[in-house]
Amino acid sequence: MPMRAWMPGVETAAGYRRAWLGRDVTAGLVLTTLLVPQGMAYAELAGLPPITGLYTTMLCLLAYAVFGPSRTLVLGPDSSLGPMIAAVLVGVLGSGGDPVKAIALGSMLALLVGVLMTVAGVTGLGFVADLLSKPTRIGYMCGLALTILVSQLPKLCGFSVDADGLIPEATAFVRGVAAGEIVPAALLVGGSGIALIKVLQWWLPKVPGVLATVVVSIIAVSVFGLEGNGVELVGALPQGLPRLTVPHVSWSDLGVLLGGAVGIALVSLTDTISNASAYAARSGQEVRGNQEMIGIGTANIAASLFQGFPVSTSASRTAVAEQSGAKSQLTGVVGAVTIGLILLFVPGLLRNLPLPILAAVVIAASMSMVDLPALRRLRQQRRTEFSLAVVAFLAVALLGVLAGIAVAVALSVLNIFRRAWWPYQAVLGRAAGVSGYHDVQVYPDAEHLPGLVLFRFDAPLFFANSRVFREHIRRLARTDPRPTWIVIAAEPITDIDTTAADMLEELDEELTAAGITLVFAELKSMVRAKVDRYKLTRTIDPTRFFPTLDDAVASYAARTGADWSR
Repeated sequence: MPMRAWMPGVETAAGYRRAWLGRDVTAGLVLTTLLVPQGMAYAELAGLPPITGLYTTMLCLLAYAVFGPSRTLVLGPDSSLGPMIAAVLVGVLGSGGDPVKAIALGSMLALLVGVLMTVAGVTGLGFVADLLSKPTRIGYMCGLALTILVSQLPKLCGFSVDADGLIPEATAFVRGVAAGEIVPAALLVGGSGIALIKVLQWWLPKVPGVLATVVVSIIAVSVFGLEGNGVELVGALPQGLPRLTVPHVSWSDLGVLLGGAVGIALVSLTDTISNASAYAARSGQEVRGNQEMIGIGTANIAASLFQGFPVSTSASRTAVAEQSGAKSQLTGVVGAVTIGLILLFVPGLLRNLPLPILAAVVIAASMSMVDLPALRRLRQQRRTEFSLAVVAFLAVALLGVLAGIAVAVALSVLNIFRRAWWPYQAVLGRAAGVSGYHDVQVYPDAEHLPGLVLFRFDAPLFFANSRVFREHIRRLARTDPRPTWIVIAAEPITDIDTTAADMLEELDEELTAAGITLVFAELKSMVRAKVDRYKLTRTIDPTRFFPTLDDAVASYAARTGADWSR
């Protein structure tokens, strides 16, 4: 495979247009105003020093510019991954009190995520993103938003709690409030930050609300002397660029990190595919799912080698880049270089940034993760899928972030299996004014031929649903008057496994003994080939297979002389 296929950024550079340069540079500079505060805030959310968020942002943008296929997507630390990272590093491995250990564990986690996603991309395993259905993902994100909100409330109020998990953290926060630990100045700064971000998002969406909030808060610290009133500040960042550091952890920690990496990779992959599809549709680009995984994977690996942690695509940052006129991956490169220049020459630029403002940035992001209109739509359109969303929400809220993602995946898989296990089944008839044969539940006045039952089973026949199929046919065979033919409208049956084949053979013998003929119509050629290979035609006469329902109905009418009736 040519190098350009593995490195789409090289192909973009070869075909780069001079007219794009001004827009890419402008968009990169605008994007930086969002990358810096969000990178620092999401690092704290993940239980890591704020500076690691800037290191992570720089390296993942540079790597994706080379290996990522999308000219639009922007990567970086993400609010949906932060609690998952913290759940592994702080909640399970207890790294909260040792930043050096936390950075090493976070870097190894990013390396594992990167390797998993790169291998998945090379081997074409992008379909695993389908393991998170939209309803369960909506519920999961709502639970995640609540978890993030509660975890940031103490920081917003100027104190800290020693607890892990939604309920323990909420309880500890209430106790802290009752004990009078709130710092009024911190709460004022944090609350005002949230209000300013949301107001600007609603009223002036073209104004970078996060940047405006950061600038206003830094000015307020200087003007009102907030540091003397108990408001903690970020302080000066380390000067210079991160050093190349190969992650190293103990073997006992590696197993826990790998389990967390699987969940993080799945969420990151789902975010990436959904965002790539949305922006590709708007820009006319083609989604290259496997290459996207390679791009995200290499971005995580690059971040892991420079004290970084797992990253994903960001819908909000991508939207900012697009609205600012971004034309290619150069936008991300400009953002990364600008962050590097800040660290090299003006590391004290954010010295007076209040920590409650970082909490405000995270809380504002978590509020945007809740999709209430989608929940209302699910409740109105399909209660079962709404129930899945609710269960996924409760799993995250009550069991924790990592257990929540496991439950969400399990629910999605079980929902798929449920639909195949108990598929929709229908008796068909001829409805007035409509061609073909249709469900009598929808057309209760549909006509039928006496002695003939047309039955449709909307799923492949396999071991799990073969009993359901057999019992339904038996019920049809016991109706009064007893049918002469039961015709299976087999077009939806896309497969028959050996268990189902054995069931059909026994069922046919049972029906034949009762004077009822089992007939198949519209069976797909590949399924018919399996029927022949299973030697079902030993008991089921080959003449009982018809190419269309019309042919089967015409044959029955010709043999019996039956006429249509209600």
